[in-house]
Parts: sequence; structure tokens; C-alpha cells
Amino acid sequence: MITFRERVLPVLTVILAILVIWHLFVVYLNAPFVRDQAARAGQDVSFWQVLPQTFTQERPVLPAPHQIVAELWDTTVNKAITSKRSLVYHAGITLSATLLGFAIGTVLGIALAIAIVHNRALDRSLMPWVIASQTIPILAIAPMIIVVLNSINISGLLPKALISTYLSFFPIVVGMVKGLRSPEAIQLDLMRTYNATSEQTFWKLRWPAAMPYLFTSLKIAVAISLVGAIVGELPTGAVAGLGARLLSGSYYGQTVQIWAALFMAAAVAAILVSLVGLAHRRVLKRMGARP
Repeated sequence: MITFRERVLPVLTVILAILVIWHLFVVYLNAPFVRDQAARAGQDVSFWQVLPQTFTQERPVLPAPHQIVAELWDTTVNKAITSKRSLVYHAGITLSATLLGFAIGTVLGIALAIAIVHNRALDRSLMPWVIASQTIPILAIAPMIIVVLNSINISGLLPKALISTYLSFFPIVVGMVKGLRSPEAIQLDLMRTYNATSEQTFWKLRWPAAMPYLFTSLKIAVAISLVGAIVGELPTGAVAGLGARLLSGSYYGQTVQIWAALFMAAAVAAILVSLVGLAHRRVLKRMGARP
């Protein structure tokens, strides 16, 4: 049984270290503004007078942790879910594009992986293009996708979902190709000895062997799908979604709002990855894997 010292204590130690470093940077980055304001007022302030004011600024360079927690509480608990000031509402908008893009990327990635594994010509011709597609910066291609789709009267959810698809299909293709090719030669020879067809070899051997690789790729893909959905909201001037909150916060210098949106995005990503991990454990358990 894992003890408190082995598992919980190291995590708490890392969190404590992060908080200490964070508070030091809060003082370092926010102190110049306090001193500047005091100098303009003709006042001479000491460090101990500056210190408390670095944690209470309305628009700090770096918000203090308690300011972010207060903003998160206000925009998730104190606001109605349907309110446009609620982070839950904005997270739901981004999540819809994330899940649609993740679903399309999963289907596309698996289909491409199967084609690449079973066709040598596609392996040599398509796989390099799949890899090359990820060298294009998403910030450059996202506005192009939005403009092209808007020109044919396609807007709203689908353009953001396609940007998520663009990012998410790649790890699934790579992971599934590796997984489908993971069976050893002796296992493939055994299937030939049994006179198994290519379809039987796929479903009885290659597909089960690829499951651990698939779910590992899905964890990466679902997190990066969220990034794609947020990036997709930036060039559209969206008024809803976590990307919209980041934009409005940057326009008006609301750094606390920006950090709260970032923490909400991190929480959503953690939940999505955890759900994929839960599905992973359940599928492997049904397949007879040992815990």
C-alpha cells in the first residue's frame, strides 16, 4: 500500500515550492508599479510598505494565487452557468468544439493508420506528408482555415473543430501505426499457420495489440484538441469560449481574468485526460489485462 510519504508528501512539496517561487515573482514583478505610483505622489515608501500592495493590485503584471482563486470562484460558483461572465459557460463552448474535433481526429487518425499499415505505397507516400503537416504553425494555419470556410458560409463550431482535428489526428496516426505493427513476427506467422485472413489477423491480433498505443495517443490528442479549439477562437474575434476570455482579458489588461481562463482550460484538459485514462483501464480490463 502506498504511504503518505511515498505519494502525497512529494506532491505537496512540489506545490509548496511552486507557490513560494510564484509569490516571490509576484513581489518582484508588481513592485515597480507600486514604487512608480508612490514616486508620482511624491512619497518615499519602504519595501515593507510596498510588499502588501503587490498582492492586491487590480491589474497586476503577475496575479497572486489568491486573486486567481477568487476570480475562479466568482466566475464559476457565483455566476449562473448561462451567464456570459461564467467560466463554466465559456468552457462549455470551447469543450463542444474540442470534443467534435477530437472525434473527427480520432476517426481520421485510425483510418489513416490502418491504410498506412496495410498499404506499402501509402506508407511511403502518405506518412511523410502526415509528419510534414505538423511543421506548419497552428497560429498561421488557423486564420486560413477560418477565412476559407467563411467564404463558403461555414462558420461557428465546425471551423474550430477542424483546427482541433488538425492537431489531434497526428499523435493518433503515429501511435496507431506503431501499435498495429507491434505484434512480433512469430505471432503473425502463427496466424498464417492457422490460415487466418487479413481481416481476422487485424481484429484478433493487430487491433488488440494496438489498444495501449491508441489510448496513450488519445490522451495526448484530447489535450491538444482543447488547445486547437482555443486557438481557433482567437482569430475569429469570438465572444464566447475560453479563447474569447483570453482575448478580452488581453484587450483590457485584465491579467487576473486571463490567468483564471488558463486555469480553467488546464482543469478541463485534466478532466478529459482522466476520462480517457478511465476508458483505457476499463477496456484493458475487459481484454483480460492484469492490473
